[in-house]
Amino acid sequence: MPIIVNLDVMLARRKMTLSALAEAVGITLANLSILKSGKAKAVRFSTLAAICQALDCQPGDLLAHGPDPADLRPGTD
Repeated sequence: MPIIVNLDVMLARRKMTLSALAEAVGITLANLSILKSGKAKAVRFSTLAAICQALDCQPGDLLAHGPDPADLRPGTD
């Protein structure tokens, strides 16, 4: 169940840099880069809420679900 992070899309739409977002949200640029690259294993709701507030968007604008063929194997229920 891969989760697709569209943070780069929202940053481009808002004409905001990753550095400016990191400063506005109060998290490190390194942690924000991990989230942007899709390598994050988790994100706190408080962090997600702060990003949404800074970008004036909804969580669904930042995150999407892409079906994984491995999730569709027959006989695994």
